[in-house]
Amino acid sequence: MVKLPKALSRLVELLQRLPGVGPKSAARLVFYLLRTPREFNNDLALAISDLKEKVKICQICFGVSEEEKCAVCSDKNRDRSQLCVVERADDVLSFEAIGGYRGVYHVLGGVINPLDHVGPEDIKIVELLDKVRGEQIQEIIIATNLTMEGEATALYIKKKIENLNFGNLKITRIGSGLPMGADLGFADLATLEKALEGRRVW
Repeated sequence: MVKLPKALSRLVELLQRLPGVGPKSAARLVFYLLRTPREFNNDLALAISDLKEKVKICQICFGVSEEEKCAVCSDKNRDRSQLCVVERADDVLSFEAIGGYRGVYHVLGGVINPLDHVGPEDIKIVELLDKVRGEQIQEIIIATNLTMEGEATALYIKKKIENLNFGNLKITRIGSGLPMGADLGFADLATLEKALEGRRVW
């Protein structure tokens, strides 16, 4: 059996760690990169390096930014009485692409998943509860993905917030337009807009 050169096999191995990339896809990408000009590969390597050097986590919503505060949290015109809770920073981009939501966000950084040893303490739930206590929030939109883990995380958050006994606080859940098991990152904008508009009091 022919062995790949070490540089190729190492890159194939690393690319397989990316979500949704199997051995064949990784090998295809590596051989594509082998054919591309050196300048492109250098630019790609630099962009990956800059990812950790120049992208920061927003200190308020835990989304991504080049500054300490992201563009949404810095915008004084946003409605801070509405808080949309999402799993990942890229979910914020999905909602922002709709253009109709004017509230703010809270990025959990994952979901509760006992099989992967991820508990409530491993994501930004304590920080969310601190926001609910300390800010004048009137509605919390729970927009975790409609998967088993997303639903379990949403229920956990709902119970925790209800235990704080804020009588005038409305908890809603995205619904219509998104099937069970859907990932927000793959939803088209029209479907996502309907899911936001069709949220229900929970």
